[in-house]
Amino acid sequence: MATKKSDDEWRAALTPEQFQVLREHGTEARGSSPLNTEKRRGVFSCAACGHTLFGSDTKYESGTGWPSFFEPKDHDAVATTEDRSFGMTPRTEVHCANCGGHLGHLFPDGPRPTGLRYCMNGTALAFTPEGS
Repeated sequence: MATKKSDDEWRAALTPEQFQVLREHGTEARGSSPLNTEKRRGVFSCAACGHTLFGSDTKYESGTGWPSFFEPKDHDAVATTEDRSFGMTPRTEVHCANCGGHLGHLFPDGPRPTGLRYCMNGTALAFTPEGS
């Protein structure tokens, strides 16, 4: 079941940085998230609703300054839409399939086996180490 909240409810539940990224489609500063260098085994979930998004086994160092993954944990964990903001060439925006929170963007320059790069904002993610 999808998580639905008003902007006021999201503001109360999230930090200002999380609200700006997840609800206003913002982008955190490059290299600012500690999750960019997270190497432990575990799962990455939506910081807004807790929906499981990515496993650590699909995370890789992309050199972009944002946590990157080559595929979601499950095919229906995330949703995508076309992003034409700021007059840029259209990109693929990635959202949490449960609450619709903006996570980042999808690019076709990732590693095998998918060739995809899910370039995510660390502030939009929560990490749970394996065994926790």
